[in-house]
Amino acid sequence: MGLARGHTRTRRGRTTTLTAALSGLSALTVALALAGCGSTEKGTPAKPGDPSKAAASTSATAENVADPAHAVAPPGPFDGKQYGDDLLVVSQDTISDADVARITGVTIGKGKSERKGVAAYTRLSYGQFSVENKLYNIVAVDPAAYRRFNGNDAARFQAEWDRVAGGEIAIPKAREKELVPDKSGYLEVNDQKIHIGALSPGGVDGIDAVVNTKWGHTLGLPDKNAVLINTGISSPQAVRKKIEKLVGKSTYSISNLDIVQQEGLDLGTFQNVVLVGAFRDAVGTYRYTPLGGGRIAPDPAWVKSHIVTEVVPILGAVTCNKYMMPQLKAALAEVVKRGLADQIQRGQYGGCFVPRFIAGSTQLSNHSFGLALDLNVPGNQRGTVGQMNREIVSIFKLWGFAWGGDWAYTDPMHFELRQIVSPG
Repeated sequence: MGLARGHTRTRRGRTTTLTAALSGLSALTVALALAGCGSTEKGTPAKPGDPSKAAASTSATAENVADPAHAVAPPGPFDGKQYGDDLLVVSQDTISDADVARITGVTIGKGKSERKGVAAYTRLSYGQFSVENKLYNIVAVDPAAYRRFNGNDAARFQAEWDRVAGGEIAIPKAREKELVPDKSGYLEVNDQKIHIGALSPGGVDGIDAVVNTKWGHTLGLPDKNAVLINTGISSPQAVRKKIEKLVGKSTYSISNLDIVQQEGLDLGTFQNVVLVGAFRDAVGTYRYTPLGGGRIAPDPAWVKSHIVTEVVPILGAVTCNKYMMPQLKAALAEVVKRGLADQIQRGQYGGCFVPRFIAGSTQLSNHSFGLALDLNVPGNQRGTVGQMNREIVSIFKLWGFAWGGDWAYTDPMHFELRQIVSPG
C-alpha cells in the first residue's frame, strides 16, 4: 500500500473550511496493506472538555494494519467535534494528574465574568529526534483525541488517523522532502524505522511527526509529558499567564501556538528539549530561550554542567559537550596514529558548541548541544561531494560519529555524535 495524502490550502482549526481528500497513492510503497480501519469506537464517553479519553475502546486492533506490533485501536469515523490548537505545555517528564487538573482548571475574569480558561485539552508524549543535523518535534498520541486539534482538513482526513493507529507515522506535507530524503518510505527515529503512512494536510503548529502511544513507548518518549490546550473564547496569552502564575515560569515550557504559526517562534519563553536516542544521555535536561536573530540562550546551569573546553589532538583547545569529548579525542588520536594528521587543517576548524538556530530556520542543530563539529570548512561546503579524506570519515564512524557527507543534501564538513562509544 502507498502513502496516504491529503490536500489543503489552510491550516488553523478556526479558519479552515475545506475538507481533506485522499488524492491517490504515493511512489512510496510497502508490501503491507492497510485495511479494515473504519470500525467505530466503543467505551465510556469522555467528560466535557476532556477529549483525552474520547477514544476509550476495547483492546482489539484493526486487521491487516501495517505494523501489528505497534497497532492500537482504530479511531473510527470522525464525529465532527473540533478544537483549536492554542497552547502547548511541555515538561521533561510526565505531568502529574494533579498538575494537569490545576493547569486545565484555570479561570479568566472575576465575579460574574469569570469563565473557564481551558475549553478542551489532550495529553501527549512529546520529544525531539534528529535527522541530518536538524531537530524535529514528535508526539505520541491517541489518534481519536488528537485529531480534533488539527484543523478541519487534517481532522477529517480519515486515512491519516487510521494509518497512525495502525503503527505508521504521519508527517506534514511540507516536511516530505526533509524527512523522506532517500524515498525509502521509512523514517528513522531513535534507530527505529517507521513507515510513513500519511502526509498530513495540516496539523498542530510546530509538530513535525505523529505516532501512536505504542510507538511512543518504543521510542522512549516520556509518558504524557505535554498537554495541548484549546482556550475557546479566552485569549491564549491571558490563559498562559494564569498557568505560569499557577505553576511558575520555569516549571514547564508553555508555547502560544498562534504565535508559533504566525512567526515561527515564541520569543522570550523558555523551551524544553526532550531528546530521544543517544543524544538524550549526553544532553539530559536542556532548556533554552529564543532571543531573535537566530540566537538562543541555553540554561546557564546546563552549559556549566555539560560544556567543557579541553585540548584534543590536531585541533588544540575545543569547546564541546563533555560526553562527546572522549570519543572525539579517541577519533583524532587514531587519525594521528594512521599518519593522517595533515589531512585535518587546524585553521579550518569550524567550531563545536554553537547555540543558535540553523540559519534561515527555527530548528536547533546538534551544535546547540556541543555534539557536532565542522572540519576543513572551505573545501567541504554543503551540497558538494567535499574533499574530506574518506579514511578519516571511517575513523570517525568507528568512534560513534555520523558524517554529513552521507546525507541527501550533503554537508561533508560536519560530524556529529550518533552513539555513545567508550574508549575504554
